[in-house]
Amino acid sequence: MTVPMVDLRPMLAATEPAWRANLDRLFERSQFILGEQVDAFERELAAAWGVRFAVTAGSGTAAIELGIRAAGLADSGAEVIVPALTSPYTAQAILAAGCRPRFADVHPETLLLNAEDAEARVRKRAGALLPVHLYGQPCDLPRLAAVARRRGLVLLQDACQAHGAQDAGRPFTSFSPAVAYSFYPTKNLPCLGDGGAVLTDSRVVAEKLRRLRDGGRRNDQVARTRAVNSRLDEMQACYLRAFLPKLAEWNQRRARLAAVYDQALAGCDGVRPIGRRAGSVCHLYVVRAARRARLRSFLAERGVVTAVHYPVPLHLQPAFRDCGLKRGSLPVAEQACREVLSLPLGPYMPETAVEAVVERVRQFYSAA
Repeated sequence: MTVPMVDLRPMLAATEPAWRANLDRLFERSQFILGEQVDAFERELAAAWGVRFAVTAGSGTAAIELGIRAAGLADSGAEVIVPALTSPYTAQAILAAGCRPRFADVHPETLLLNAEDAEARVRKRAGALLPVHLYGQPCDLPRLAAVARRRGLVLLQDACQAHGAQDAGRPFTSFSPAVAYSFYPTKNLPCLGDGGAVLTDSRVVAEKLRRLRDGGRRNDQVARTRAVNSRLDEMQACYLRAFLPKLAEWNQRRARLAAVYDQALAGCDGVRPIGRRAGSVCHLYVVRAARRARLRSFLAERGVVTAVHYPVPLHLQPAFRDCGLKRGSLPVAEQACREVLSLPLGPYMPETAVEAVVERVRQFYSAA
């Protein structure tokens, strides 16, 4: 049995009538930038997630950058505290906004931003705290919000892997002025290319975001502020509108498969699943694996595709070498990056595929 990491074909098949109708409408209207489909998706997304405003962008990276700019930190050189274990695009967005990433360590069980370590790294130039809801599980937002209040920081959020997640039943927007999402094809709510959005409960922030994503304009040809060009494509909105009503069902299915993995891997020497906080939408199923490279090769030879999210902590990557940290500075993140392995997980993946993956994992460690 071949088990891919991601397969969008079942998702497209299950929603085909809706996205075809949206595409027909798009071609009938022939407005391909900031038109009817994007406007409808923004309203539907905000309503589905219980927030006031959704402002789309060209990517999740752009969404993070726009959130920083809307917070008034653009080109300030302010430090933004962010976990060292996340996608490099999180830190690239900070740089693109004219700020500097300040890396902190992660919790040893969940691999989410360690609030105590983050607070200890606050310096005079600190301007924002940017937790990442890694692997689809919500960070401890009340605790992080308290840190931000104590230290006079803006709290922003990278929820690019946490579509539909909440913290104790509260939308993420109730904790901060801007929450960034990505619709990259591997996400729980995907499009067929790049796409992103910023969610907020503030009308003022939403208006800033709309200007910032569209060259600083207000539906005219006058640039009123320094801004970017980052707009969600109308065609991608056609697919996102079709997928959105299925998201809750798909997230439930992901959680069910994650529970199957948990049970099937129990007692398997060599692998340890990452601890999941309540409310996780299970974007990825991640384990810490002994002899990871050899395990990946073993699985690949038997048709099981895996991935590593992420192999190098950000403070050790060349793009961020001026952050002032060296190897050994953030030991939890560094150790995790040597061990984390993402196993296949998707809403249309059969339980038999999970069982097949686990069987091969057990075979590898039994032979070893």
